[in-house]
Amino acid sequence: MFPVHPNNIPELDAWGTVADLGSEILDGPGFCFGKMIHGDPSTPVSCGYFATVKGKFRMTYPFSEHALVVEGNVTLTDERTGEATTYGAGDGWFVEKDTPVLWEVHSDRFTKNYVAIM
Repeated sequence: MFPVHPNNIPELDAWGTVADLGSEILDGPGFCFGKMIHGDPSTPVSCGYFATVKGKFRMTYPFSEHALVVEGNVTLTDERTGEATTYGAGDGWFVEKDTPVLWEVHSDRFTKNYVAIM
């Protein structure tokens, strides 16, 4: 079991950039990192850690997700509705599959713990 706390984040693997995961990078290098804890992106339910660096990118969610911010802060904008919400450590969200989201990462590093449902 991995408690969700910045001091307990497992070592994350380099995952390339968010463009490698299907996102459009709008600002910054888009480097991302992660660690799968259960399942993998092709299984019906998976969970893990995802981290990225300061920048801005657009993605359409390929799955439904519940996420909890472990470190850093980000503003997520639902591009269908225009609703923007800023999240920091301890905050969480749920987003439905196929939702177009604009990510604005304000901190040098942002990390979330997530559960993805296909």
